[in-house]
Amino acid sequence: MADISHAPTSPSWLRRNKLAVAPWIFLIPALIFFAIYVVIPIFQSLWLSLYEWNGLYTADGQSTAEWVGLGNYTKLWRDPNFWTSLQNNVAWLVLYMVAVPVGLIIALFLNQTVTGMRFYKSMFFFPFVISQVVVGLIFGWFYNPDFGVVGSLWKLAFCEETTNILGNITSKCAKPVPDILSSPEWATYGIIAAGLWPQIAYCMILYLTGLNNVAPDQIEAARLDGAKGWKMLWYVVVPQLKPATFIAVVVTVIGALRSFDMIAIMTQGGPFGSTNVLSYYMYEVAISEYGERYGYGSAVATVLFGIMLIFISYFLWRMYQDEKGLR
Repeated sequence: MADISHAPTSPSWLRRNKLAVAPWIFLIPALIFFAIYVVIPIFQSLWLSLYEWNGLYTADGQSTAEWVGLGNYTKLWRDPNFWTSLQNNVAWLVLYMVAVPVGLIIALFLNQTVTGMRFYKSMFFFPFVISQVVVGLIFGWFYNPDFGVVGSLWKLAFCEETTNILGNITSKCAKPVPDILSSPEWATYGIIAAGLWPQIAYCMILYLTGLNNVAPDQIEAARLDGAKGWKMLWYVVVPQLKPATFIAVVVTVIGALRSFDMIAIMTQGGPFGSTNVLSYYMYEVAISEYGERYGYGSAVATVLFGIMLIFISYFLWRMYQDEKGLR
């Protein structure tokens, strides 16, 4: 009779599928936290946008929220502050894209082997390292008409200093010194310029990384064919920087849409709400000391989420198409 005690046993399901299971072991904890802190709050905000609520509860713990359906969205449609915020978001989105080509130009300049280039790279990268709050404070001083750089240059160009008998110095200006952050017409553009400073540095780093991966054999082949200057850049270098360009555009678009901290530091949405964007207007109507309209703030957040979802969906679709094309 055959001995079956040492007969081989079939491997368990876990052993047979360990290559498929292993990634999920690492992903599940991150997915749980992502669901708790991102996905669930998104749906809670969507649901809260259908209510009018000031955040208070009754003595027995019942919410005082009142169902209004799409009433908050109807109010948004008639709210001039909402349209001003949306218009400013569009301005941020359009002008922020300047960071991508400027970052590429600076990266091309820094991608050289000359003495002291590491120091120059660190100086250009410095704006991205410091906090956005610090950047806002620096540019707030920079725009100050009394002691800022803008005011000093303006006085140097358009003002004349005179000394009276008592020795007091007075200045007479042909044009008044501009106060950028107090101007409803120029304050938004001043904040965008401040935000571009670190954003250009980030795009520069992305392109410097991409330039290190440019195939040298293609460069040499292009030189043998007589390509140089603009043709070399446009037909040989830029196509190889497509992944870096894609990431730079994605990060820049998301950064423009979620702009908040620069506005909070430099103008707090003023003057007269002219620098508000959707993210700061949401905070202003829902969380600030003058807000406590949580349903209305959630409606603003929902609109902003819908706009970002359109861009993010497009970017994910492009990534999927690129990955499918590489297979």
